[in-house]
Amino acid sequence: MDPIDKKFYKIGEVAEMTGIPVTTLRFWEREFTIIKPRRNDRGTRFYTPDDVERIRMIHYLVKHRGLKLDAAQEELRRNPEGISRKSRAVTRLLEVRSTLCAMIKALDSWR
Repeated sequence: MDPIDKKFYKIGEVAEMTGIPVTTLRFWEREFTIIKPRRNDRGTRFYTPDDVERIRMIHYLVKHRGLKLDAAQEELRRNPEGISRKSRAVTRLLEVRSTLCAMIKALDSWR
């Protein structure tokens, strides 16, 4: 999950949390109508936790399932709840895997 629960995140924070480059986030913002970060007078983007969840859903569809952008949009329209559940599960599994790899590495260095 997110290290700090905030109402808004800057684009760099979202990139760090999700592992998605800032350039990709900007591109997806133009391509997907469900991502609508707020902007201040200087144009700084502010993403809500819901925006971050949608970005994770898109990442799951495009990167993990290999869907094209049009197919990902259609899937999000048809089954947003199912995609959200699967996206959260994949994110959690990746976190568990990372923890296990770190534990194995620590055990190997201990020997």
